[in-house]
Amino acid sequence: MIITNTTEIPGKEIIEILGLAKGSTIRAKHIGKDILASLRHIVGGELKEYTEMLDEAREIALQNMTNEAKKMGADAVVNIRFSTSGIMQGAAEILVYGTAVKLK
Repeated sequence: MIITNTTEIPGKEIIEILGLAKGSTIRAKHIGKDILASLRHIVGGELKEYTEMLDEAREIALQNMTNEAKKMGADAVVNIRFSTSGIMQGAAEILVYGTAVKLK
């Protein structure tokens, strides 16, 4: 499955648009890592616990979108976009979406 943030795929021809493919997840860190991140916030620096959480969430959301596109019979998903929303303290939603297409 080809996944790209461009509207076209070099060397490939899109023959059918199947529709919107999307995937999302809401992730949170356990209280211990949340406390560590809070302390790091006070003194400054990268909040590695949250960076790790968001990296994991993006991968899960991307996999969910890919699975949905496969169920639609897609060969690729073009023009993908990511969106992040804070749900509550220490939790975030990641949404990824794009256009599922068939290729020649």
